Amino acid sequence: MRLPDPDTTTIADLGAEMHGFASELFPLCRSITGDGLRETLRRIGTRVPLEIREVPTGSKVFDWTIPPEWNVRTAYVRNSRGENVVDFESNNLHLVGYSAPVSARMPLDELRPRLTTIPEHPDWIPYRTSYYEETWGFCLSHNALLALDDGEYEVLVDSTLAAGSLSYGECYLAGEREDEVLISTHVCHPSLANDNLSGIVVATALAEFLASLPRRLSYRFLFVPGTIGAIAWLHANREHVSRIAHGLVLTCVGDSGDTTYKRSRRGDADIDRAVAHVLRHSGDDHVLIDFSPDGYDERQYCSPGFDLPVGCFMRTPHGQFPEYHTSADDLDLIRPESLADSFKKVLAALSVVENDGVCVNLNPHGEPQLGRRGLFRSAGGRKRESIDERALAWVLNLSDSTNSLLDIAERSRLEFHSVRAAADALLEHGLLEERA
Repeated sequence: MRLPDPDTTTIADLGAEMHGFASELFPLCRSITGDGLRETLRRIGTRVPLEIREVPTGSKVFDWTIPPEWNVRTAYVRNSRGENVVDFESNNLHLVGYSAPVSARMPLDELRPRLTTIPEHPDWIPYRTSYYEETWGFCLSHNALLALDDGEYEVLVDSTLAAGSLSYGECYLAGEREDEVLISTHVCHPSLANDNLSGIVVATALAEFLASLPRRLSYRFLFVPGTIGAIAWLHANREHVSRIAHGLVLTCVGDSGDTTYKRSRRGDADIDRAVAHVLRHSGDDHVLIDFSPDGYDERQYCSPGFDLPVGCFMRTPHGQFPEYHTSADDLDLIRPESLADSFKKVLAALSVVENDGVCVNLNPHGEPQLGRRGLFRSAGGRKRESIDERALAWVLNLSDSTNSLLDIAERSRLEFHSVRAAADALLEHGLLEERA
């Protein structure tokens, strides 16, 4: 069953809606644990049926241990005049993620090693974390650092590192079959829009859209803290991951760059071929890259003990846009039209795997007579307008139980849904049989 394409108006409205949802989530202080992460998941859960899982501090998940839960009430650096020269309340990137609590006074020379800037972008605040080494620090623009006077500063980090849990969200949409499509996105970054509010809002919109449709395949959407969240989910579900037939990690999908797709570790999984097919027929510039064991959670799903068919769908890859992991990755960097374009292309790829199948020609000895069935151009030049004659010929010729419809689309260089439409017409007339 083909997933319907949203019309142009719906796509435009959806882009604006996704950008609005990103704006709503932007101020929240997310990390790999804590209340900001839970609040983000709660708001996603108002849009899709989301189960929030909690993994207690100290739990062993393969080679990792769930760390203490981190929460922040406030944090600042205050000068001798009582002015907050660095203030978590004004931008949550000012505080190094997972900073331990501190309350102290110190001169600038002692404080300076705890301050991080980006000299080449003097107005931007960097994003830094220290999840697994207990320390503290602040981030600020380089111009703000240069403006600091010598003298004594009051430093306060009112945070907690305590027994709690790591939270992640899971939305499961059952289909006719147990075979699953996994869509995963990380939810641990604070006020960063492209990395990765863009992935969160596109994944949420896809789950909303698919929830209202009949589905052949089942779909599992994961909203997980990066690295350790995916590892925790894999640990909890290690006996069931064989059900995952296709998967995508969504990240950095809101900027204006060309679409980039990173293949799974397998390199030729059906999802790799489906995305490549969609991008090839989109008419847009795009980049296909091979798997490498860096990047996002595709490296967890594709680790050798699992080797799942999971690729990574993005626009400009991480580290290749200057705003990456800085305060310049703001809501102006992501565009409604880019979010909508990413949604549409991912949905098109899902439609390919949803509708792929293997057929057998029931009349394989010579070509069947298509004209009397209304499937071929008659002497008057009339035929069923929605069916491509080339697709009919290719489907009949290659439907020998060894080729899938995606195989046929790739070999014929025809768009997949032309091939699917031809197969449906031939099935309707009893000329094909589709294998389970």
